[in-house]
Amino acid sequence: MAKNERFQVIHEEGNGLTSNHYIVLMDSVTGVQYLFAHSGYAGGLCPLVNKEGGPLTWDT
Repeated sequence: MAKNERFQVIHEEGNGLTSNHYIVLMDSVTGVQYLFAHSGYAGGLCPLVNKEGGPLTWDT
């Protein structure tokens, strides 16, 4: 697997008119989903969690 194939974009929001951009990524090895939020020069990444507090995974 190439380095750029591990994380896949599964959802993306942002219209280009504002500096806010949101991306949901999935780790193809573990299935864990992450939210990346970007606004201007700042950004953050965090795992998404299920109702029990564990990592939200993509069922394949």
